[in-house]
Amino acid sequence: MTESPIGVFDSGIGGLSVLQALQAELPHEHFVYWADSGHAPYGEKSDVFVRQRSLAIARHLVEQHRIKALVVACNTATAAAIHELRVQYPRLPLIGVEPALKPAVALSQTRRIGVIGTRGTLGSDKFHRLLSSLQGQAEFVVQPCNGLALAIEESTHTAVSAQSSEKISALLRNYTGQMGTFGSAAGQMDTLVLGCTHYVFAQNELQSLLGPGVQLVSTGEPVARQTRRLLEAAGQLRQGPSPLAASARLTLMSNGELSGLQAAASRWLQLPHSACHKADPRV
Repeated sequence: MTESPIGVFDSGIGGLSVLQALQAELPHEHFVYWADSGHAPYGEKSDVFVRQRSLAIARHLVEQHRIKALVVACNTATAAAIHELRVQYPRLPLIGVEPALKPAVALSQTRRIGVIGTRGTLGSDKFHRLLSSLQGQAEFVVQPCNGLALAIEESTHTAVSAQSSEKISALLRNYTGQMGTFGSAAGQMDTLVLGCTHYVFAQNELQSLLGPGVQLVSTGEPVARQTRRLLEAAGQLRQGPSPLAASARLTLMSNGELSGLQAAASRWLQLPHSACHKADPRV
């Protein structure tokens, strides 16, 4: 299994931010990425639907690509489906993502922390258990951001990119404005948790909006480190460099508009369009 790829999936392009961190942490590994863009975004769909999609994609990656580990690079899918995936694949190293509240607590000086995410993630039992576990350590201001993940997804499509960029800006101003005051003074939020992998691709605009004193916290690097730990524990970590070029060690698939994934992979991972493929429509 050492030579087998690591599977990664998300509702769309957001998981590319996690894939980016995985590549940096595990430069010798091969990856297969599934963008379920034909059904994006997950955050505004039912838990039942998200579980069905997660199980179908996992089955495909296990059976057709013989993956040695699976990274669920979507907060909503992790909250809705990670338990059932672990029951279904008890021997497969499985890594989910969750809003990085614990790292945010370690960073915050004002002990007031903002959290943005999809309604599906922030309304889940899994998130509320995480929030309860940190009670008393900081005050959390939680803000669902309907439409933001979809706007970021759409921003990769050339035909609507300018319109989507304006929509992203408007949504960011609206949602952060509802949360209160950001800054480093007492009573202000000095840390913002990006509780959706899509939001990483709007972090430059967020930083400009909130100011340089506000720390933005995402999940990519902790997930990559945990993936390394689980592969090492299972004796499945690829030790030597691959004879293949970096782009050949990545297979990206989408069941939505392929040009969107190609544009995102080129923009954020510097990958050629040839790395992206149409996903099996039967999944």
